[in-house]
Amino acid sequence: MSAIMLQGTGSDVGKSVLVAGLCRALSRRGYSVRPFKPQNMSNNAAVTMDGGEIGRAQALQAIAAGVPPHTDMNPVLLKPQADRTSQLVVHGKVRGALGAGNFRTARGQLLDAVLESYRRLKAQCDMVVVEGAGSPAEINLRAGDIANMGFARAANVPVILVGDIDRGGVIAALAGTRAVIDPQDAAMIRGFLINKFRGEPALFEDGYRQIEQLTGWRGFGVVPWLSATARLPSEDAVVLERSRARKGDQVMIACPILPRIANFDDLDPFKLEPAVDLVMVPPGQPIPAEAALIVLPGSKATIADMHALRSQGWDVDIRAHHRQGKPVLGICGGYQMLGRLIADPDGMEGPPGSVEGLGLLDMETRLTGSKALERVEGIAFGQSFSGYEMHVGTSAGPGCARPFAMLDGVRSDGAISADGLIWGTYVHGLFASTGLRAAVMDRLGSGSSFVDYAVSIEDALDEIARELEKHVDIDAMVALARDGMS
Repeated sequence: MSAIMLQGTGSDVGKSVLVAGLCRALSRRGYSVRPFKPQNMSNNAAVTMDGGEIGRAQALQAIAAGVPPHTDMNPVLLKPQADRTSQLVVHGKVRGALGAGNFRTARGQLLDAVLESYRRLKAQCDMVVVEGAGSPAEINLRAGDIANMGFARAANVPVILVGDIDRGGVIAALAGTRAVIDPQDAAMIRGFLINKFRGEPALFEDGYRQIEQLTGWRGFGVVPWLSATARLPSEDAVVLERSRARKGDQVMIACPILPRIANFDDLDPFKLEPAVDLVMVPPGQPIPAEAALIVLPGSKATIADMHALRSQGWDVDIRAHHRQGKPVLGICGGYQMLGRLIADPDGMEGPPGSVEGLGLLDMETRLTGSKALERVEGIAFGQSFSGYEMHVGTSAGPGCARPFAMLDGVRSDGAISADGLIWGTYVHGLFASTGLRAAVMDRLGSGSSFVDYAVSIEDALDEIARELEKHVDIDAMVALARDGMS
């Protein structure tokens, strides 16, 4: 039983995809593999088979490893709900909130929970592939660290450092990390990977050798730009700011980027549709008038995001869109915003209070009670689907008499307005179901390509694994994992 850890010179260097690709490559070689991330910070989460929640990236890595996602794969999850406050999820369940004042102290106290999960996973498999968070070069955060070197040293797991050459300065990033971190931390690093390389690798041979000389670490390979990554669900909201090429004959689906947007990968299946132009609308821009469908996404702080939506003038855009006879869909927090009122009397997602919703559905929401975390199956628009619920609170009112879906054959979900143009649901992930996605596109006057989203993800993982086999010394990585820090 062995383990290896990928850390990065910074955020968004591609660690999550590389861990997923390694899990798939090792699984294809016949190894029993488990992914693991000690601490994650993300509002994109997935419901696990054991009834908890973990970061979306770890759920994807579990798919890559060919095993069901489990809360042990991401024992500590921080979900930002304000500028200085995050909801704390431990072993899949909410344990309170961490603020700027108690973050470091509380985080260090979670190491036992992290190691408990790691040991359980390690006992189940041949190899654990561990993903770090941020960068070990953030030495101001080293005290109490459980995400990078704090974990690596406690669990005695060798580290490979990932550098992103696409953003530039990769030699300085790797050599600089070696220079600033504690010598004992540096001793945990046994090599590096160059990621996101475009062009001819031979042109970087001198740079590669110079990194080896400057750091004393061996290189494990140069990973090319992996185009298949675009077909995988993303965890970091930074990707929402990246524009996509547009075609004039596409039907537009527009989604405003709320400050605490959550589970935005709900819309990823539409990226596979050639007939769809999926537009994520950043702050400061209006929702395009040519949009055929507006989607209000999930939110980690619904009341705060409702205020933000109004401050951007997006409420005016949504009402104008509705008056033109075009549909609006709200998912989870977005569904709650479509109602008359959102009340949070106990401060579940921020300071206690309430806010008027858009009033497009005749219902009200109260954010009280325990958090719903459940995988579901249902029928909507005459099509079956599967997905998951992840929310606090309930919505009720006359509008709910016209449900969006029936779940598990026994209970209703969401609401549809009397004019049939406003749709609200608590279910995430439902557009991965080909039939329902096609039914929505039919209502927008467009045809679906009927691409199977799950198959597309599997194919992308296989493609990434094949690329890693070509360009990375996986045999040496396996040997390092087996030998550990001996």
